[in-house]
Amino acid sequence: MKFRHAESMPQLAALDEDSSGDEFTANTPSATPTATGAALGVTTHYPSTVGLSAMCSSTSSSSSMDDDSIESSARRASALSPHIGYKKVLVTGGAGFVGSSVAAYLLERGDDVVIVDEMNDYYDVRIKENNLRRLREAYPDKKRLAIYRGDICDEDFMLTLFESERPQWVCHMAARAGVRPSIQDPYVYIHSNIRGTTHLMELSHKFGVKNFVFASSSSVYGGSNSTFFSEDECVDNPVSPYAATKKACELLAYTYHHLYKLNVTGLRFFTVYGPRGRPDMAPFKFIDRVSRGFELQQFGDGSSSRDYTYIDDIVDGIVRSIDRPYPYQVFNLGKGSGNSLKEFINIVEKHVGRKAIVKVLPDQPGDVPYTCADVSKAYDLLGYSATVSFDEGIRRTVQWYQEEYVKNICIEPETQANGMGRAPSFSEIRSVMRA
Repeated sequence: MKFRHAESMPQLAALDEDSSGDEFTANTPSATPTATGAALGVTTHYPSTVGLSAMCSSTSSSSSMDDDSIESSARRASALSPHIGYKKVLVTGGAGFVGSSVAAYLLERGDDVVIVDEMNDYYDVRIKENNLRRLREAYPDKKRLAIYRGDICDEDFMLTLFESERPQWVCHMAARAGVRPSIQDPYVYIHSNIRGTTHLMELSHKFGVKNFVFASSSSVYGGSNSTFFSEDECVDNPVSPYAATKKACELLAYTYHHLYKLNVTGLRFFTVYGPRGRPDMAPFKFIDRVSRGFELQQFGDGSSSRDYTYIDDIVDGIVRSIDRPYPYQVFNLGKGSGNSLKEFINIVEKHVGRKAIVKVLPDQPGDVPYTCADVSKAYDLLGYSATVSFDEGIRRTVQWYQEEYVKNICIEPETQANGMGRAPSFSEIRSVMRA
């Protein structure tokens, strides 16, 4: 999968922290391709204004919009250039959907990547193995791509990895995901998400990591009644163990920044989907079941809405965050607009070319009725702006499903994490080995 280059609109300096340094100097966006980008043979990403007018323009001249514009301008006023030099990045969860996509992008632009993944069976391990196989075939040099299999909570294993690899940048994507499974079995979420993240931050501050970026979730917003979920909202009332663990990680991240000056950024993802996506997620399940003529389960009346974000846009936001070592920040990464469940099903029907068989069921506990990201902060500080519409993203995903998945993989999603065949939570930790 090809991703656009994420060298982008520079960040803002934090007003209360001194984040200056030789590598991060004040600058303004330039329309000139960088020598680094040209040397690596990648396409320079120019700051995008897609969606900005929708966020900032209005026929109303209300003072709140004026205040938003002033705040946005103030954030952009003291922008810093991103770090564009070589990086050696540790990507946890690197065999998963998002982690493997980030790893591919970093490798393509010239960085070296160290992957660690415990290869648990939350969903079929063959999908993860296929992701690693694709990466290894593209990058056979083990100095450029090192792959470790093991648990991030294993202290001896991770200490050995840090001592031998010495990564200076951490992209922490490993986590137990899923709202409903976390209600059934909360303990593994505490183990993997809270303990695992704490262990990584402990190692990161001891080994002088320059920037620690980790995956949070839009689930932290719970049952918020806001039209757009903002990072400024109070998120102290999570409605699932999964959301609670993600909020806990954000709090711990601030603690490590405060105590050790570790640069930390948390990213609240809004429903990521796309080719090679997780089989337990609705976009994949709906495409698969409509394609096979199987019944769909619609929870609620179809009015619930999600901000579905295409994988290319999420990777773009992650890499922008890696390149900008904020002292401490939390960003929403989403499309910035929602799609109802009914609209979702109609779009899948259109691109698959078949009508869906729908069974309506009650709302599920722990699910939130509406998610939509306010991405203005990420735009201002990262230059982030999603560019792939939901209709186009589903079209691309259906194309991948028909041309690659059906012919080469074909894992029934009914047997995956949210299906009847969900695997036990505490998977057996395989012996540590390097691929």
